Amino acid sequence: MIYDISQTTGYVYAYPVPVARHVVRMVPVDRPRQRVIASHFSVEPEPVEWSEATDFFGNRVAIIRIETPHTRFTVRTSARVDVAPAEFPEPEQGPTWEEVREEAANSFDLSPASPVHHLYASPAVPLTATITEWAAKSFHPGRPMLAGAIDLMDRLHDEFTYDPKATDVSTPPAEAFAIRRGVCQDFAHIMIAGLRGLGLPAAYVSGFLRTEPPPGKERLQGADATHAWVSVWCGEALGWQGLDPTNALRVSTDHVVLANGRDYSDVAPVGGVLFGSGKQKLSVAVDVVPMGEKKTVRKVRS
Repeated sequence: MIYDISQTTGYVYAYPVPVARHVVRMVPVDRPRQRVIASHFSVEPEPVEWSEATDFFGNRVAIIRIETPHTRFTVRTSARVDVAPAEFPEPEQGPTWEEVREEAANSFDLSPASPVHHLYASPAVPLTATITEWAAKSFHPGRPMLAGAIDLMDRLHDEFTYDPKATDVSTPPAEAFAIRRGVCQDFAHIMIAGLRGLGLPAAYVSGFLRTEPPPGKERLQGADATHAWVSVWCGEALGWQGLDPTNALRVSTDHVVLANGRDYSDVAPVGGVLFGSGKQKLSVAVDVVPMGEKKTVRKVRS
């Protein structure tokens, strides 16, 4: 499936900002099953410094410095991306979760794709006994790893309510877990916390969803904005498997990867430092459509 993706992210500041340094991760790169055919990226106001690099996990990062006083900061990205279907192993096949836990704990691989980077607490995902105990209900002794992970995804989807007003970007997983509400970021963080609490590797993935569903299918939650899901390591035999707890889906052609890391702090679309005061207002417009179809960009957050 070839998608045309467009995104406009805008910040409006209460007072002029004289100096800002932004770290932007908003352009997809080639991944397994994913090929970027073309991409474009621009910002306003015009920066005095612009450099690009690839971070440890392979994400494309732009570092931008602006020294013109401004009350607005806008990022516009577009890309054409070819996404191949995923192969879905049978959940009951493959190693047990105990075997995966032992294999990951004994790994000496320190490459970006290694499970060892996703075994422990990270800045936005501390481990808590309550979430670990809840997750453990999906992993009875001897259960295949993938089957347990899918069961955990389904339980999270069934027991939690998607509610954009319940949390914000800084809400800890334990707080979202307690109220059983949140958005895709919260669902991903909770699932990651539960898996890591059991010694199982889980990574955070940000990206996009197909905006409009194929005929006869329901529209996915999170299709209007950047989305988040979980990549679970199921041992060398099965590797990393993408699971979307917000929609209870195994990840395939409806998902386009933007960035991945340990948690949201590794993949935040826009970070950095600015000198200013007062509140700021954010707006985001995203559209992901199959090549050749009409785009209907919509404002999703303000």
